[in-house]
Parts: sequence; structure tokens; C-alpha cells
Amino acid sequence: MPTSAAAPPSPPSSPPPSRRHGRPGPRATGRHITPLDGLRGLAVLGVLFFHAGHFDGGFLGVDLFFVLSGFLITGLLLKEAADRNGTVGLAAFWERRVRRLLPALTVMIVAVLLLVRAAGPPYLLGFALEDGPWAALQATNWHFISDQVGYWNDGDTRVFSHLWSIGVEWQFYVVWPVVVAVLARRRTTRRLVPLIAASGAVLSLVVMIALAHGPDTTRVYEGTDTRAFSLLLGALMATGPVRRLLSRTPGRLANCLCAALVCGLGAHWCLTGGPSDPFLFRGGLFLHALAAALLIALLAHTPAGPVGRLLGSRPLRELGAVSYSLYLWHWPIYLLLSEDVLGFGGWARTAVLLAVSLAAGWLSKVLVEDPARFKARWARGRTGAACLTAALAAVAGVCLLVPAPAPGADSVDLTQLTAASG
Repeated sequence: MPTSAAAPPSPPSSPPPSRRHGRPGPRATGRHITPLDGLRGLAVLGVLFFHAGHFDGGFLGVDLFFVLSGFLITGLLLKEAADRNGTVGLAAFWERRVRRLLPALTVMIVAVLLLVRAAGPPYLLGFALEDGPWAALQATNWHFISDQVGYWNDGDTRVFSHLWSIGVEWQFYVVWPVVVAVLARRRTTRRLVPLIAASGAVLSLVVMIALAHGPDTTRVYEGTDTRAFSLLLGALMATGPVRRLLSRTPGRLANCLCAALVCGLGAHWCLTGGPSDPFLFRGGLFLHALAAALLIALLAHTPAGPVGRLLGSRPLRELGAVSYSLYLWHWPIYLLLSEDVLGFGGWARTAVLLAVSLAAGWLSKVLVEDPARFKARWARGRTGAACLTAALAAVAGVCLLVPAPAPGADSVDLTQLTAASG
């Protein structure tokens, strides 16, 4: 989700995308693949409607985010290794990830804690104060797993429950670049990257199937080990052998495959039984991630085809550009603007939720995410480090200084009910 659509290195035999069909198409230079922005827009749109209660399969948008992140991050790492004779600057990579993820996340956490304190019910505040530090540490998923907080049953009591996926991605960013950096030092070991990605994906699937038992699937749904296959399948598609194989795929065949994969993924999103479908955790999520990974790799190869032009359309691209901040803000807004608060529900409430979430996401992107990412003056050097430290300190300060709600603050006072009835 938080990765921009920077392209892996293209095979030399790949013709310029703007000329494949005799007319300009979506931009697909060595730096950017616009159809992938559109995929990100579709992914966040699915999540928004799923959380609003209108689209049972929309939660699969998170899986699509994982695959995109694995593909793009691995492509960038391998390109850097190729350009620098096998060297990968891990410190610089992690600095970029910190700039990309943490500023918008920490500002959101502080703002949401204050909003919940001012306008939320006591139970939301209590859980938010408990979960806030884990969200700042990018470990929300394991916090919920260890505390046995059911994602499907208890998520609507936690304003930070959606941050489990950000935790999974960050944990992947910590481990996988080290693996690539070690293997990329020599050309012979670099060939092991696709083998390890594929083997890791299969192992992750085996772990998911082994742990997918009992009525609550939170452990396999939020575990980094059990969701790693989505990221690793994306990573596999960014490796040299797969790219060389796809470079031999004729453009017309690639376009047909893209169309078939889009239709298949769309059907899966629409027909899935939702998170209660046991098939999802016994291979269904793996197959979905594999189809998404193939689609992403083919779009990177032929971005100017009909599917690429559709996904690269301006509305989807702009939605994809704001997807990270939009994802951060939408769930707290959904919980704070409940039917009781608004006084109405259904599609009218959904329209309000979408409008407020889009506004919050846009403001976050413009005021926090982009300045930190592109090193605005205040985000450079010591000043940037000081700003990030202050934001993290603010999270800790709010969690420590904001008083927790009194026990039983949400309960009904039976003495008052008795007096009223008397």
C-alpha cells in the first residue's frame, strides 16, 4: 500500500510502451507504472466499501496491497543491486520507508487519540490508549494476536484495528531487504532470490493451512508468517527470470491474459463468501495473491494495453495516489461517525463517510505525507529527525497523559433506571 508504483528494470527487448499500440498510453518509464496506481485505487475502494458494509469481498483489497508492495519493493532493490555492482544501501532504503510510513501514521495516531478523547465513547478511548503504542511500533497485528482480539468480531471497538496490515508490511520491509542484499552481492547467489521467494511463499501457505482451525481466523489472517506469501509472490514477479519470461509474451496474448485475470479477480471479490469462507485460509487467499501477482507483472510488461489504459485512468490513479493516507484515516472516521452520531445509516451515511475520509486522506497527503517523503525543508536532516521524534513522543505522551475512562463508564446505571420506573 505505501509503496509508489516505481517500476522494476524493464527487459531490454521490451518496446516503448507509448508505441506498442500506435498511440500514447499510460506512462511506464523506468520510474513509474501508472496502471499500478489504478490497482491501488481499486484496492482501497474495495476496503472502503467492505468496512462500510456494502461489499463482502472488499477486504481482499488488502491482499492486493501486499502483492503490489512485494513486487515494487523487490524491483527497486534488485535494480539498485544491478546498478551498484551487487550493493544495496539498506540504511537508505529504510530511511525512505520511514519517511514514507511513519510521519503520516504518527500524526494520525495522535489526532485520532485526541478526537476519540473529545468525541468518542469511553470504550473506544480505552482500547485506543491501549493500542496506540503498538500502532506506532508497527506491531498492531501481533498485539491483537497475543491479546486474542478477534479481528472480525472486535474490530469495530478498536480505532486502530485496520493498522494490522501496515504492521505486516513494515515487518516485511525489515526482513526481506536484508535477504535480497545478502544474495545480491554475487551474480550466482542473486539467482537464488526467485527460488527463496517462491519457497517462502509456499512455506507461508503451509503455515496458514496448518494454523487455520477453530472459529476465529485472526491468527492466520493477521500473522506476518501466514500472510507473507502475498508479499513474496509479488516479489517473485519482480525477479529477472520471471521478467525475462514475460518479455517473450506477445503483446496481444499479454492483453488477453490481463483481461482474464481482471475478470477472474473481480468475480472472486464479488462471489466470495467473505471472511467466514474456510476456503480462503486453505488456499483461496494464495490463489488470489498468485492471480494478482501475475496481473501486476503483465501490466508492468504491457502497461499501454486496454486493461492498462483502463486502470491508468485519472480517477483511479488519483485515488491510488492518496490510498495510504486514505487507508490510515478511514476506519477511525467510520467508528466516530456512527449511525447514532449521524442520525442516519445506509448509503447516506456511506456517502458522508467516504467524503470525510477522502478529505482527511487528502489533507494528510498534502500536509504530512508528501512533505516528509519528498524532503520538504522542515523534513530534512536534523529538523526532520526532530519532527519524527516529536511525533513519536506525542504518541507516547497522549497515551500516558490522557486519562483512561473510568471502569463501567459505558454501563447502564441500574439505580437510575429503578428510580425512573418508580
